[in-house]
Amino acid sequence: MTDFTFTFDGQTVPARAGQSLAAALTDAGHRAFRDTPKSATRGMFCGMGVCQDCLVTVDGAPNLRACMSPAKPGMTVTRQAPFPEFSSPVTPAAEPLLLSPDVLVIGAGAGGLSAALAAASAGAQVVVLDERKIAGGQFYKQAADGSILDAQQSDGAELHANALAAGVEILSGVDLWGAFDPLLFLAQQGERAIVARPKTAIVATGAYERPVMVPGWTLPGVMTTGAAQTLWRSYATLPGKRVAVCGSGPLNLQVALELARGGADVVRLAERAPHPATRPLAALRMWAAGPALTAKGLNMELALRRHGVSIRQSCELTRVEQTGDALTATFRARNGREDQITVDALCMNAGFDPQNEILRLLGAEMRYDPAMGSLRCQTDDTMQTRVPGLYAVGDCKGLGGAPAARVEGSIAGTHAAAATGHGKAHDLVADWVALARHGRFQACLWQLYDITPRQPVDMPPETTICRCEELTLGDICVGLKDEPGHAGTLKRATRLGMGRCQGRYCGPVAARIVSDATGKPIEDLSFFAPRVPIKPVAISAILAAQEALDGEG
Repeated sequence: MTDFTFTFDGQTVPARAGQSLAAALTDAGHRAFRDTPKSATRGMFCGMGVCQDCLVTVDGAPNLRACMSPAKPGMTVTRQAPFPEFSSPVTPAAEPLLLSPDVLVIGAGAGGLSAALAAASAGAQVVVLDERKIAGGQFYKQAADGSILDAQQSDGAELHANALAAGVEILSGVDLWGAFDPLLFLAQQGERAIVARPKTAIVATGAYERPVMVPGWTLPGVMTTGAAQTLWRSYATLPGKRVAVCGSGPLNLQVALELARGGADVVRLAERAPHPATRPLAALRMWAAGPALTAKGLNMELALRRHGVSIRQSCELTRVEQTGDALTATFRARNGREDQITVDALCMNAGFDPQNEILRLLGAEMRYDPAMGSLRCQTDDTMQTRVPGLYAVGDCKGLGGAPAARVEGSIAGTHAAAATGHGKAHDLVADWVALARHGRFQACLWQLYDITPRQPVDMPPETTICRCEELTLGDICVGLKDEPGHAGTLKRATRLGMGRCQGRYCGPVAARIVSDATGKPIEDLSFFAPRVPIKPVAISAILAAQEALDGEG
């Protein structure tokens, strides 16, 4: 069904109400959205506004993320040039919105909505800032048209409705770009700047997917598994007719099945790890910790096989190449044998990295988790960080899954409200019992998968490490000749991490490269320091925020 049309590079593109530009363009068979300074092309990759790679020019205005921008009737959209021109001068933003709630929640996923609901139920004034157009986050991924696909979406819709009924105010389409001590947050919503000074703040920004870095992983049509899931669950759009999924983890299993049920020809699910049946003790421990979730995973595998999907265990992606309008993906089995398949879309997920920039900016304590290859935010039993009034819940503090995020959100929301004089802090025993159970399941789950970050020494030198600056591993190794003792020094030598995504993908790799070169263990300070603005933002919004702050003085 077509509700309206717009044009892309002069071609008419049909669209449905609520579709993002990325979804409508993908539906129409367009994969490449912009050209890079080094004559490469880019398309949608993360599907959640992190990678900043799906930039298009809309009605003459460049740098709009296609995955986060709604399609509208009559739009003139063009593929973005390497160095786009800004045709209009900077104009003042709309009157800024000043917020001073009892509790500010950043992120409207499982943890954020649960925190907001708990705090509002205690009587606190709660405002939620969410980057997505529709609340629910990455786990609940609500459909743009309001339809319900399954129980997972239904649970998310119910949580959202309960939060609204409790009096929670949710501001959607908000890009938070600055966080300052003590609990000052600056954001942009459309043309309006937001200045928030809450009494307490709960960060629930979740995580983003770790890619499989191989030569060709930046080609249009290669995307994260979560991006493909967003296309399908939010916009009823398949990433392609012929699809492969690779990496490691249960999300790949789930999305492969969703796409197969949606009508895609899922020609392969390549899982790095061996089959759980080869590690029966670990599988039994997982079953004991979470029998329902374990049974759900087993049923998904059986359903995939009924759909005729080829599931390859101990199988890794090694290279992606453009072949006409298609992609040729090369895989290697554990015995060293390689084969190739041709697909429209290649989905990848090899774990997750926390979106912890806000927490790090505000001084929350971080510790490196070598098993997950990422930083974990340290909190007390109430989910409060070492920064007074600042709480962290869900995957932004360390991968724990949506069920654990909901419990953490309830704990944090209740205690944040109590800290502002609303309600009473409840007994944590039941919550901690539930968290311990979720933690045991997660520990067993990840023993059966292989999300340990690959060492740079194992990558071909032509592998792109920094998507934004188009730097390969070979380029970075040249910078290593200056013997940098820190990722920041390597950054200055090579421009690694200086692009629009601010090192979210290459930063962890840079930390491992420097650690290998120096022999120093990885810690919080091994990573690029977060900087303001933490996301690209209109200059007009910065000016409006500054004027509002000056007015307070």
